[in-house]
Amino acid sequence: MSGHLSYVEALVVGALQGVTELFPVSSLGHSVLLPALVGGRWADDLSVSTQESPYLAFIVGLHVATALALMVFFWRDWLRIVTGFVTSVRHRRVATADERLAWMIIIATIPVGITGLLLEHTFRTVLGRPLPAALFLALNGVILYGAELLRRRALDTRHATTPPMIGGTPDDTATTGDRGTTDLASDRRITTRSWRDTTLIGTAQVLALLPGISRSGATMAAGLFRGLDHDDAARFSFLLATPVILAAGVLKLPDLFGPLGDGIHGQVLAGSAASFVCAYLAVRFLTRYFQTRTLIPFAVYCTAAGVASFAWLATR
Repeated sequence: MSGHLSYVEALVVGALQGVTELFPVSSLGHSVLLPALVGGRWADDLSVSTQESPYLAFIVGLHVATALALMVFFWRDWLRIVTGFVTSVRHRRVATADERLAWMIIIATIPVGITGLLLEHTFRTVLGRPLPAALFLALNGVILYGAELLRRRALDTRHATTPPMIGGTPDDTATTGDRGTTDLASDRRITTRSWRDTTLIGTAQVLALLPGISRSGATMAAGLFRGLDHDDAARFSFLLATPVILAAGVLKLPDLFGPLGDGIHGQVLAGSAASFVCAYLAVRFLTRYFQTRTLIPFAVYCTAAGVASFAWLATR
């Protein structure tokens, strides 16, 4: 890729990364499929399955920009979470919601951290090709739809056995007031989850090592399965994603400053800027979207796009 990645390609891939990393549609799956569907020079230059892939270093390096966008959007929350971690260690306790949330994020990050270090290269070289990515994208849609079905059945069962409450149901989520107040209420609900739930939701991130399976989609699906509503599941997913995305990007930064990055530093900066802006807009949109809406549109998109991509690529 050195000397061949154009600014147009960098901007398109950067914007794609920023959006698809947070939308439950798989950034890696789209990064694999887009060059294959465009064909020509894109298909030749932009491959993540080669042994030393400059393109992979580029798109994973964009993760730093995506993580920074999340940190900027949630900066007040991260300030509270870090403070909670410090007080927890200092006083050797897990008493407040902020302290518990800090440890929930740490515990939930461990499974994907270990698995990523051990198996990321194997998964990428074996499965990081267009046809497997298309199939996994379709499977991602099935996972999202299945999570919605399971949640609806759980709600139907609960409503059938619980008398109506005056003024709403236990599943009502506040959608009014300032964001800070709403986020604090969301954190209190999230921290009522057990450590077992935390581990399960965090482990779901491992599925995102498969190109086509969405990190945010998998964690949201697991959150819904364990009783969170859409708003809380999305918020927890974005908080969990931040350290993982940042770590993945930081690990690839040395590659971009080495031989793999020769001649494309300007393109990396352009792509990172596009990724930052699009990720910030994406998380701002999604935090509002999931207050009242579901994963169904994303499930339909992933299934249709995955099946259509597989059919197109298999017959070319």
